[in-house]
Amino acid sequence: MLEIAIGIILGCCALGAGCAMIAGIGPGIGEGNAVGAACEAIGRQPECKSSVTSTMIMGCAIAETTGIYALIIAILLLFVAPNSLVGILLSSIK
Repeated sequence: MLEIAIGIILGCCALGAGCAMIAGIGPGIGEGNAVGAACEAIGRQPECKSSVTSTMIMGCAIAETTGIYALIIAILLLFVAPNSLVGILLSSIK
């Protein structure tokens, strides 16, 4: 019975990490749209290149934080949560 509970904990942590990494899709799409719009803006008004580029880089950096947060959550779910949850389970049995 204990092995089944540990297996459920490990499986749910892996499933949660996979779901967290779905959030990595959003920054990729958002940054692609931002770069495309910046290229269009620079093509229309080349004299505004520096301001458009700096604004685009700032926006891409802010958008990338979502992907980094998702990666941190996934790493925590894969390496930290199983040990602590199995420890809680084992201490509750004793």
